[in-house]
Amino acid sequence: MIKRLVVTGYKSHELGIFDDKHAGIPIIKKALESRLTPLLEAGLEWIIMSGQPGVETWAAETAIDLQEDFPDLQIAIITPFEEQDKNWNDAKKQAYEFILSHADYTVSLTKRPYEAPWQFIEKDKFLLRNSDGILIVYDEENDGSPKFMKKMAMSYAEKSDYEVLTISADDLQLIAEDLQRKDWD
Repeated sequence: MIKRLVVTGYKSHELGIFDDKHAGIPIIKKALESRLTPLLEAGLEWIIMSGQPGVETWAAETAIDLQEDFPDLQIAIITPFEEQDKNWNDAKKQAYEFILSHADYTVSLTKRPYEAPWQFIEKDKFLLRNSDGILIVYDEENDGSPKFMKKMAMSYAEKSDYEVLTISADDLQLIAEDLQRKDWD
């Protein structure tokens, strides 16, 4: 059973999403909700992410909404370094502040500002060691940053009792079609 789940995926720019009004965001959030709800019904207690713009922000916002039906759900934001939002635009900073304000637990692993890519790798290792599973929004045919975490998670799962769940482009397409059908009805 998954009690602590890491959620990650593409950064917003990797999906061509540059503002919070993009039509793809509700589709991604609906896909996240549809994957998280059965896990919550089965005993999921924590959703863990680093709070990066994109899938992780939308997952945190979705988790905040899900707390209405699942008040025991807790959210952890575990960043690789301090001031991770230092160079983000105002909209991304605002979304980040919102999810931080709703998080039950926040910490920066290296306790210092960005120095080098090793901080991201150490964050990924820490998240895998301190969770029971991972949900990754990732499509094998569209390269991007989640491929590194997926590869690390698959390797970790081979050696331990760890679950790797994905939301693919096909999953998102089915949700989009479903939402479109509901709009027509």
